[in-house]
Amino acid sequence: MVVKKGDFYDWDFDRPQSIGKVKAFYGNFGMLLRAYTYIREMGAQGLKSVAEGAVLNANYIQESLKADYHLAYSGTCMHECVFSDKIQNEYGIKTIHIAKRLMDYGYHPPTVYFPLIVAGALMIEPTETETLQTLDRFIWSMKEIARECQENPEIVQDAPHVPKVQRLDEVKAAKEPKYTYQG
Repeated sequence: MVVKKGDFYDWDFDRPQSIGKVKAFYGNFGMLLRAYTYIREMGAQGLKSVAEGAVLNANYIQESLKADYHLAYSGTCMHECVFSDKIQNEYGIKTIHIAKRLMDYGYHPPTVYFPLIVAGALMIEPTETETLQTLDRFIWSMKEIARECQENPEIVQDAPHVPKVQRLDEVKAAKEPKYTYQG
């Protein structure tokens, strides 16, 4: 806590209710502050509500897509659902192709190839505040991609088509990283 002492400001560490000084061991301070603010703003009931929303959203997506994508785990999921590219592999499509094709539909790709124990994993984690409209549009996009995998796999394999920057050489980027922009 910062307190004013005369004409100056100083730290007041005499806070019995505090967790104490936050150092690197606890992670990034800015992220901790954001999380703390979110928790304080939401309150106990608000946190319960958004947690329930996240679980409901993930299960809605899981149930809606399990006919089109191989479900890695059966049963009710928590805040995320995990599919694999097992069905799409029959058409030469891998998880990375699906992720890149999602960019053409206006979505940032979900987590791919994780968890590591699922071959070709595609982990979808909808946020707790997504509307039913947004979820339905995402589900429609995923179903369209599943259909494209069967009917026109080349369009999925060559994705993305819409973004200004098309396919990057990811292997080269990993082996020869350039951390500055050079026009």
